Amino acid sequence: MWQQRTIQLPAFSRGFHLATDRVVDAFPELRKVRVGLLHVFIQHTSASVMINENADPDVPVDLEASFNAIAPEDFDYTHTIEGPDDMPAHVKAAMLGSSVTVPVGEGRLLLGTWQGIYLCEHRNRAAGRRLVLTLQGEAG
Repeated sequence: MWQQRTIQLPAFSRGFHLATDRVVDAFPELRKVRVGLLHVFIQHTSASVMINENADPDVPVDLEASFNAIAPEDFDYTHTIEGPDDMPAHVKAAMLGSSVTVPVGEGRLLLGTWQGIYLCEHRNRAAGRRLVLTLQGEAG
């Protein structure tokens, strides 16, 4: 079985936002999969997706501070036409990546106890973001 859909996430502020529930809610068929994979791909170059700790609210705060130190807005970038937050957003997205793949078993995502899927918004004022979700697996 293969299924695919695109979901539109609302505009989020700059930072790291848990999106696991939105992804799962968009795919009720996931509950019927005995074994499979869910691929999550973001259709943007200034935001990213990742898997990280979902329990401590300090983690996304520290991640944002760390990435801002790695790719600061005041660096001497050549690409500046879209504003000072654009090129740092591209750098951050390049480091984190545009997709994650999560195993599925017995109708649920097989994330670790403290893991969640994050939308990483790297722009100060971005519009909503699109995720392409592709589910493959055997129904049980």
